[in-house]
Amino acid sequence: MATNPRIPPLNLTRDQLATFLKDFEQIKQFENLFAVAASIAPDEVQAVNILAGNADAKAVQALGQIAALAQEVAVCCSISDIKGTQALDQIAMLAQETAVSIASAENKANQAMALLSRLAEAVEGLQMLPPKREFKRSRYGSFYDTTTQTATAINTAKAITFNTTDLSHGVYLGTPTSRVYVDTEGIYNFQISVQLDSTVATAEEFYVWFRLNGVDVTNSASQVRVQGNNAEVFVALNFFFNLKAGDYVEVMFSVSNLGVQLLASGAVAPHPGIPSIILTVANNIGGIQ
Repeated sequence: MATNPRIPPLNLTRDQLATFLKDFEQIKQFENLFAVAASIAPDEVQAVNILAGNADAKAVQALGQIAALAQEVAVCCSISDIKGTQALDQIAMLAQETAVSIASAENKANQAMALLSRLAEAVEGLQMLPPKREFKRSRYGSFYDTTTQTATAINTAKAITFNTTDLSHGVYLGTPTSRVYVDTEGIYNFQISVQLDSTVATAEEFYVWFRLNGVDVTNSASQVRVQGNNAEVFVALNFFFNLKAGDYVEVMFSVSNLGVQLLASGAVAPHPGIPSIILTVANNIGGIQ
């Protein structure tokens, strides 16, 4: 087959082809492409051009027929176009209203999300904080006795009793009235003041201490020596107790002579009455539990 003089020969080396082709296989295909192009005869190209011309003519005829058909369809559909336009306008209005509704809904949704975010932050903050401790009002009690109390035997323990409750919240007198109960666990401070007197001339001993649930409290006692007849002595004592709900405390005493007594006297101007014993109890050490 003759070489086509209109196609220039491939004047490139394979090294030059490798600068823009990926591999040896592509180089070979490129060389084959030029070889095939060079082998096509002019008469064959002319035949192809004739065939192409005939196809173009037929295509033009087909396009003419399509244009005529389109025109007829357009005339027939003019009325439909008007109705279609109206329908499209209604659709556009509906879409606009829908868009407004959607925008309003999105706005409300954004507000709700903002509130939820604030709530989530608040909840997270609460989780980081320690739980709020419950406030419990402090327990307390104030009691005294307006009678003179004496021992029934020397050197024998006897419980001091109370006949008056001045103040009370969670601390109360039981039965017998020497027992002072608490209704809440805690550390309580018991403070007593005792008015002593003696009806004998000799110096006598007076001892006072605490009992917890019927058992003497270790190292809770105090000793007082009353010197002679009408030798009034004021005694004060306090003690801390770690109590459970339902525990009770008593104040005990003993004397070396029955003439030593816990004296009570009425009011004489300018002073008020003198109880034989005053007891105050408080757990304000742990008011918040």
